Amino acid sequence: MMTPRIYCASLLLSLPLLAALVPSTAHALSRRDEAAVAALQQRMDAAEKHYRDAKTMEDEDAGAKAAQQALAEMQVVVADCAKLKACNVAAMLEAYERLLKANAEADAEATGEGEFEDDPIDASELAGTDVPDQASANVLLSEEGRRFVRMVQFNPAVQAGIRRWLTDMRPSLMDSYENYRYMQHLMSPSFKRRGLPEALLFGIMAKESNGKVHVGSRAGAVGPLQFMPATGRRFGLGDDGSGFDTRYDPRASADAAAEYLSERMAQLNNSIELSLAGYNGGEGRALRVFQATGGRSFWNADVYNQFPAETKDYVPMVIAAAWLFLHPKDYGIRWPRVSVRPTTLQLSRPASLYELTICLGNYGSRDGYLRALRNLNPRWAPATTLPAGTTLNATTRIAWLYSLHCRGGRRVELARELVASDVNAAIVQVGAPVPVSGQATDAASSPAAAPAAPARPKTYRVKRGDSVHAIANKFRCNLAALARANRLKAPRYTIRPGQTLLLKGCEG
Repeated sequence: MMTPRIYCASLLLSLPLLAALVPSTAHALSRRDEAAVAALQQRMDAAEKHYRDAKTMEDEDAGAKAAQQALAEMQVVVADCAKLKACNVAAMLEAYERLLKANAEADAEATGEGEFEDDPIDASELAGTDVPDQASANVLLSEEGRRFVRMVQFNPAVQAGIRRWLTDMRPSLMDSYENYRYMQHLMSPSFKRRGLPEALLFGIMAKESNGKVHVGSRAGAVGPLQFMPATGRRFGLGDDGSGFDTRYDPRASADAAAEYLSERMAQLNNSIELSLAGYNGGEGRALRVFQATGGRSFWNADVYNQFPAETKDYVPMVIAAAWLFLHPKDYGIRWPRVSVRPTTLQLSRPASLYELTICLGNYGSRDGYLRALRNLNPRWAPATTLPAGTTLNATTRIAWLYSLHCRGGRRVELARELVASDVNAAIVQVGAPVPVSGQATDAASSPAAAPAAPARPKTYRVKRGDSVHAIANKFRCNLAALARANRLKAPRYTIRPGQTLLLKGCEG
């Protein structure tokens, strides 16, 4: 079945040919001709209305089907018009060219095409051929791709890494690509400005975090590119004064990583392998090994064996992920299609990222939009209620879904109810009444006294696994008042097990 985009392309491509079939001089129309043309115009008007109505339907799948049917009817009307000598096809389509163009742009955006001017668009896709997607940023057969191939050594260690990415780790590779696409416009310019291959950025990110901005290691490295605190400070990352650690910020972390790798490359004779070894195993070690071995390749046994096992695994895995980013078709990879055109949205009512994720649904995305929202807005914890008027980074699809489902209505209320739910409220205690001073009670003669409402505690001792948001939900506290009373800094509201919190701003 042809998609709306294919119908649209077909109509637009056929317009010049159809217009050429129409005589350039005006002809007097018979009443029969006038009636036939008017009937066609009515059908075209009705198809346009059906199309516009379909775009506003709450059921996205039904709307997409209705829009496709409307475009199919337009195509039939155009074909019928071309059969009538009295019907001016170009004039009939003039009012709808903008509509058709808008549909083509919307479908290109929905399939992840067209975000960047240099995105390759395979013409065979317009004909419905199922071909593997190409990598997204001038990489296949590009000078950048060829340069990366010249800079690294393709060997059995890299091949083993490719095998791992394509078997047990394929889900992680797909997640990494999808997450990267949302952040690509924030991260890739840093590497391009310094002449570093974008594929290298993707490989590091895939291995370090799978593109999950809030990942942290036991050693203390955090962010999409996993900077340690001290290294981060050297390259301008850390607390920005508001309590937010910019190691979590995709743009800032990419800037720092590009600067760090440029520094390593300059020290290590432009060796990507040794620079990656320094990124993972310590720049001091990499420089000492490089100098002691006369600048030999990372794959030389005297060099390779001086690095820990983690680094020996890390280097080929990063290069393997970068290689697959550059050569997806060679390995039968079809990257996830992601709608990533960046925009912003302004909250019309208070909401948390959790609430938004629920009310947005997962139309156009297998897993929904929590990861995209968190990656694009790393400053906010997902359970934090953001006030109306807050501006969030998003995509055009997320903004569209927000306008449909998250400004009001049942889904918004459902999301709010689910996020505010407290597990403890489901736990009840039942049992036989306990006699006072050993005396039996006569339920028939004395009414049961209503149990006194338990007094609300004034303090709470933090347990392992607690978060400020969960505590605020449990005791029905105003988050801002609770944080203020305990001097907790937004947005992370860091607490520790055993800490005693004052329960301020909570319902009595």
